[in-house]
Amino acid sequence: MKVLIVADEVSKKYYDYYEPGMLKDIDLIISAGDLPPQYLEFLTTMSCCDVLYVHGNHDGIYDTRPPEGCICVDGCVYNHKGLRILGLGGSQRYKLGTHMYSEKEMRARVRKLKFQLFRNKGFDILLTHAPIEGHHDGEDLPHKGFAVFGELIEKYHPKYMIHGHQHKNYGKAYQQESWYKDTLVINAYVSYILEIPDELLQKRR
Repeated sequence: MKVLIVADEVSKKYYDYYEPGMLKDIDLIISAGDLPPQYLEFLTTMSCCDVLYVHGNHDGIYDTRPPEGCICVDGCVYNHKGLRILGLGGSQRYKLGTHMYSEKEMRARVRKLKFQLFRNKGFDILLTHAPIEGHHDGEDLPHKGFAVFGELIEKYHPKYMIHGHQHKNYGKAYQQESWYKDTLVINAYVSYILEIPDELLQKRR
């Protein structure tokens, strides 16, 4: 499965300079947040695959104007053709607004998913907007990650974690990919192509 992952800034390649057929070999598109709804609608229109998303901390517009034709997987375990995706959008709460949470509030969101996690026997991808606390995150509160994300990885051992929120111009805080335990952590800033092996999907088809 070939997956296009996007986050934080619109890709000029897939929007301004888009050419017909550019997405023909993409099997799934995933957004890790902070993107205009019009951009996700463009991607779903120009591709032949589902577009899944979680909210970023700047996606308050989605509350009244969600991206049409796309699937919100924020706050659930979503099964896409055998690929189990746990979606937990938002960032640390640093001001009033939607899609921002304290560590305690994010833990409460995770507890609500206990039955879904049990029913799906875990998950293959942890899809978030914010990173893990102490891993790919920043020192300031707006860019600090969540400790509970690391605990989820340690308990369920997903193959991948996908997040956004950390931009390339943030300096040393930015890493595109690294390992946390046995999980490949990917910063989806702008765009990233992920090839998921068929063996991961065939287990549950």
